[in-house]
Amino acid sequence: MASTEKRRRELARAKYLRQQQRRAEARRRAKRRTAVISGVAAVVVIAGVGVWAGVSGGSSSSASADTAGASASASASASPTSAHVAGCGTPAAGKPSGKQWKAEPAMSVDTSANYTATLNTNCGAITLKLDAAKAPHTVNSFVFLTKQHFFDHVKCHRMTTTGIYVLQCGDPTGTGTGGPGYKFKDENLTAFGKAGSSGSVTYPAGTVAMANSGADTNGSQFFLVYKDSPLPPSYTPFGTITGGLDTIKKVAAAGTNNANGSGDGSPLQQVVMNSVTTVKS
Repeated sequence: MASTEKRRRELARAKYLRQQQRRAEARRRAKRRTAVISGVAAVVVIAGVGVWAGVSGGSSSSASADTAGASASASASASPTSAHVAGCGTPAAGKPSGKQWKAEPAMSVDTSANYTATLNTNCGAITLKLDAAKAPHTVNSFVFLTKQHFFDHVKCHRMTTTGIYVLQCGDPTGTGTGGPGYKFKDENLTAFGKAGSSGSVTYPAGTVAMANSGADTNGSQFFLVYKDSPLPPSYTPFGTITGGLDTIKKVAAAGTNNANGSGDGSPLQQVVMNSVTTVKS
């Protein structure tokens, strides 16, 4: 009987040590992912390099190693994995094309024209007004990618509900490390003024901006600000949300899986862009 009890304690201790090792590894990997919310760590206690530095433009980004599965293992037992928001349905069948290009597309947008983008998600349409005059390279890339159906079936892989308030989308891999294969320069960084002593400015609710992993590393990942958020002026603002902001707020209210820390992870209500279109007017 004594030996049986001793064996039981040994097994329990071994299990505990394995759990601690997994959690420690998850924390180490989470620290390496500098997603949009990353760069803002010092300002809003987020895990990376900038609101979504982890959301870089290239096909891979050390700043945004999303580690979707890594940190999830540390909190899976304590955090829910899904939720349902009214108005959200099953995503359309299909998967991201994963197309890659070696260089930024040639400029083709009309900087004097207005461009409207529509994110047709499984939770309804989110419409954006794009500012080609102030962010021509960014809008040009976005329009190019929509015409290539690059965003179709791509999920919005990250939501933050503490410190800064954004929904991040545009990574075909869904990990926070993916992009179109090319990178392009930052633009319009003074749109909200110069950083104060805190090192940040306010990105107003309704802002659409690029995620990155450092200066001039924009690609396909972008974030939608659903509530005023303090961020370093390092992320190119290139549009505003003109419809669907309430939907994003409802998804945020449903919470995240906290994979990257409290209030930072994949949204519990999955959001997938079934298709994305842009129209010039």
